[in-house]
Amino acid sequence: MAEILNANPTIRNASDLPSRRRQGHTQPSSKTPKGLFSGTVPPSAYLSDPFSPSSLSDSELSDDDNAEIEPIDEQEIYDLISPISDPEHPLTLGSLSVVNLPDIFLTPTFPERGSSSPLTTLTVLITPTITHCSLATVIGLGVRVRLEQALPPRFRVDVRIKEGTHSTADQVNRQLGDKERVAAALENGTLMGVLRKMLEGCESRAV
Repeated sequence: MAEILNANPTIRNASDLPSRRRQGHTQPSSKTPKGLFSGTVPPSAYLSDPFSPSSLSDSELSDDDNAEIEPIDEQEIYDLISPISDPEHPLTLGSLSVVNLPDIFLTPTFPERGSSSPLTTLTVLITPTITHCSLATVIGLGVRVRLEQALPPRFRVDVRIKEGTHSTADQVNRQLGDKERVAAALENGTLMGVLRKMLEGCESRAV
């Protein structure tokens, strides 16, 4: 890019980032992802479902064949998106504090039906490094694509700009929340190249 919008961003040390990564390597899922963007983003190892039974090591599987898989929590969501690369800097969204653990929320879609509801709304608030960042929409798309491809279909993903952190947050949020506009944007070859580059760092960072 010709001009860096924020040449001196605040950078967090990797050791300071919250993490609870699982041991062992994630195996690519044998099933084709069924997320919103499965037809636009080619499936690959770093976009496989890290929460499927085949992804877990033997030590993580219970001796009881009927045992349920551990529920997905905010920390695991953070581990999925924090390694995404910033489109402007050779740094991750986690190290730039663009994504933060306290800004990830999991809410049952139908709370009145109790905690057994299979549908969950996942809300991720992103914080651009500067209030006039023109790449906020691209970053939001990267986070959304990563989550839509990695999470089971029971999750409804909502990625938005954190209130008070961007001058055109309302406009960006409308773009990120409009499935048709998102799908149309992902048909842009140049944008897809940027998103693939952003997601490259997720390949070796399975949870």
